[in-house]
Amino acid sequence: MDQPALDLDSFPPATRADWLALVESVLKGAPYDKRMLTRTPDGFSLDALPERRRDAAPIAGRPAGAPWKVIARLDHDDPATANAQMLEDLNGGADGVSLVFAASPYAGGFGLPARFEELAATLEGLMPEMATLRVEAGGFQGRDIALALARLFENTDPAALDLRFGLDPIGDFAARGAAPIDWGTLAARLGQTVTALRGRGLTAPMVRADGRLHHGAGATDAQELAAVLATGLAYLRALEAAGLPLDEAARSIEVTLTADVDQFGTQAKPRAFRLLWQNVLEACGLAPSPVALHMETAWRSLTRHDPHVNLLRGTLAAFAAGVGGADSVSVLPFTQALGLPEAEARRLARNTQLILMEESNLHRVADPGAGAGAIEERTEKLAAAAWELFRQIEREGGMVEALESGAWQARLGAARAARLRDIATRRLPLTGTSEFPLLGAAVPTVIAPARRRAALSPAEGALMCEPLKGERLAEPFERLRAAAAAAAAAAPRVFLANLGTAADFTARAGFARAAFEAGGIEAPGNDGFTDTATLVQAFRASGARLACLCSSDALYAASAIEAAAALKAAGALRVYLAGKAGEDEPAQRAAGIDGFLFTGIDLVAFLEGAQAALGIAVGVEP
Repeated sequence: MDQPALDLDSFPPATRADWLALVESVLKGAPYDKRMLTRTPDGFSLDALPERRRDAAPIAGRPAGAPWKVIARLDHDDPATANAQMLEDLNGGADGVSLVFAASPYAGGFGLPARFEELAATLEGLMPEMATLRVEAGGFQGRDIALALARLFENTDPAALDLRFGLDPIGDFAARGAAPIDWGTLAARLGQTVTALRGRGLTAPMVRADGRLHHGAGATDAQELAAVLATGLAYLRALEAAGLPLDEAARSIEVTLTADVDQFGTQAKPRAFRLLWQNVLEACGLAPSPVALHMETAWRSLTRHDPHVNLLRGTLAAFAAGVGGADSVSVLPFTQALGLPEAEARRLARNTQLILMEESNLHRVADPGAGAGAIEERTEKLAAAAWELFRQIEREGGMVEALESGAWQARLGAARAARLRDIATRRLPLTGTSEFPLLGAAVPTVIAPARRRAALSPAEGALMCEPLKGERLAEPFERLRAAAAAAAAAAPRVFLANLGTAADFTARAGFARAAFEAGGIEAPGNDGFTDTATLVQAFRASGARLACLCSSDALYAASAIEAAAALKAAGALRVYLAGKAGEDEPAQRAAGIDGFLFTGIDLVAFLEGAQAALGIAVGVEP
């Protein structure tokens, strides 16, 4: 029997007031703003129940149905090996490569050599009209490398080339902390270079405003967008002063943004920047036009321990960048923090994006976030926060002046310090590093282990500033793990003094184990103890020199003082208690409890203290 068609129009439309009434019934008197509003690092709040935006139009960017370009990273310092990697990437589905040279702030101690002969060997066999080439030069070498590439491909139709030279003198200045000539001369030189390259018939964007350096140094999303916008405006002025028509100058600029693990934040970031760039163009009297926008997954979010989690981070970031409207995306290989990635890691970086497009078809809808309340709210508020920061930079004289005065570094430093506090307290957890650490896990192999870039000696120049230095979020915990590994002969271990039955201690024992092992201190489990003599015997047999009481509050009240005193008498250097201190704290400390381990504690500082008690040198580089 056929069912009658459902008349959807017979249902009254649900208003926001209707939804709020339902929410209020669940909150049962709890304040809405405390339960339903989230405050971002940029200072604005996000509503868990945003208004729908049925009439919101897609933000102009990548054309509907057009896939974003898959860009592979090329940074091996041997030309023959780099050449083989490039050809494998392109044959394996990449649309182009980023040429990361040794002087680039993103080279990580490796990087392509910049000499013409070696550059030619690296690119041998390339069909230049079939691939996008993105240059990441650094060290004020962008002009020389750009001219070398133009010479290398001088017999190819320039209109068919997609050479993104990435000229970024402000980025070079921020990374090195010094520039050989003043900004006025640098700007004039930039304009001359672009004019010369355009005179050769090259048409792709040649100048890059890059947010990755700021992001790595601690920038929030709004700070990154503001820095890129201020840098782009400085380049727009420089190119106009060199004689380029303003619309042509705008087309000569591309931007690079960071794709991080906050899905909605990353999806909103390119949308917000496109709105900001339209504002700049309109203020210049130009018709709005999409800016060329590339995104790369976040270096600062990569971890060295349990690195396969980086595959999930890269997938999430690439997804958000793609649906956010990026024109091209680079996924850092999951072993990038360990050193030069092998072929398997490079293949997975490519295929992460190919699967998102070829199997999930994510590229087929233009701006799928348009009209979604959460995305629209975040885009608008992010753009507003970035615009205000951009205006502050302009009031200070521009991006160069903000760097030179140190005002910009101070803003990034404050944001970085706040984020590191969240990392240390695990308010911002890092899976596999600060949460769910996996001691003894096999480490994927790399071609060469990571190198630390030699510190640049204090330079003299016409421009000077404090350089922007990047740090991965996991490094505080990785330093602890490295210190523990260096002291492996001393067997850094903590004895979990589990009191009572499994029902009494399991939750806190699991919490304590994860906390200690985040610092490389092994915490073997056991079945628990119901008498002090057996507890002490097991402690002595464990070989541990630290102990941590784990149980319920009721058993702590009954047994913690006796157990702590017995463990101290048995030779424990430090005795901890898993849980917050209570009314018995004075007596517990008098009995030998040295500290309390609980949610919200500064775990980095806690673990540093535990390692110091074991005589482990804290501060070993990861």
